[in-house]
Order: sequence, then C-alpha cells, then structure tokens
Amino acid sequence: MTSDQVGHNAVSLVGRVSGEAVERELPSGDHLTTFRLVVPRQDGPEGRARVDTIDVACWSGRTRRVAGRVGEGTVVAVEGALRRRFFATGAGRGSRYEVEAQRLRRLPAS
Repeated sequence: MTSDQVGHNAVSLVGRVSGEAVERELPSGDHLTTFRLVVPRQDGPEGRARVDTIDVACWSGRTRRVAGRVGEGTVVAVEGALRRRFFATGAGRGSRYEVEAQRLRRLPAS
C-alpha cells in the first residue's frame, strides 16, 4: 500500500450456495437479493477443514439476476466488498456484515 492509499476493501470468494436466494423490496423501494455462501478453508497448523457461511447481498440488477438463477449447491465466484448494513427492527436498530457482490458468476462444479 502506498502512502496515498488509506485502505482497501475487496473480497473475493468461491463457494457453494446454501439454500435459495431471497428477493425482496425494501421500504425504500430498493430491490435486494441475498443468499448464503459456504466457503471451505483450512484452519490452523494441522490444516483442519472448516467452512465459513457468509451472507452475500446483490443490489445491482445484474448481480440480482445471476443470484436469482443459482440454486442450492451451485458453485459461484463472488467479487465485492465487505459492508455493514444498518436497518430498523421491532426492537430498534440492527446491523449485519455481508459481502456486497459487485460481480457474481456461476462456476462449473468440481
């Protein structure tokens, strides 16, 4: 990182879709499609296999269309950024971290 760069927020993941994508219209009128991605990783010096389950949010028309066509078990590559989103709940305000997909593509199953 150079001295004129303050930070960098880029996420690149490959994993399997868990469950079906959920499409909804928010009170603001924005449309959002979300799904969960299961990403394997090696953990620790023994290299034990583990998985992370990561929420992915698709805001653009293009990523929403791709997300709507992938089903459970589909292998996808996601490129985007980590975001913290705030929203209203019955108990007040809530927040969640998710990957905001800027590019989403289906990959062949291995």
